[in-house]
Amino acid sequence: MRISTLLGTKGASVVTIRRAASVADAVALLSEHGVGALVVSDDGLHIDGIVSERDVVRRLHDLKAGLLAESVTLIMSSEVETCSPDDDVESLSVTMTEHRIRHVPVVDDGGVLVGIVSIGDVVKSRMEELQRDRDVLVEYIHAR
Repeated sequence: MRISTLLGTKGASVVTIRRAASVADAVALLSEHGVGALVVSDDGLHIDGIVSERDVVRRLHDLKAGLLAESVTLIMSSEVETCSPDDDVESLSVTMTEHRIRHVPVVDDGGVLVGIVSIGDVVKSRMEELQRDRDVLVEYIHAR
């Protein structure tokens, strides 16, 4: 299955946050939208970084409550793995496993942000694919 098909099913909306926003703003957006990561982008089209719940928790240990007033640039990852809508879900799952990442932004050929895929999306897609394969095999066996 291609990433574009997965996005067609789950939707292509991406929650973004500006670099100048505070970690408190990021926490509020994560909670409000029920997502595990935000794409850091000043224009909503190009990726400056990504910040996840894990980033918040890991830095919270060091900076305590003072972290909330800091800029998201303090905790974001600026090197972001991305994928294309034409990539297949299976290769993305390998990338996510190898790099130990849970969220991958999707960009078009021009580098414009068009979606985001989580590890949960990948697992759900794979489970649905396995169920379809099982159903076909059961139908084949019963038809004989």
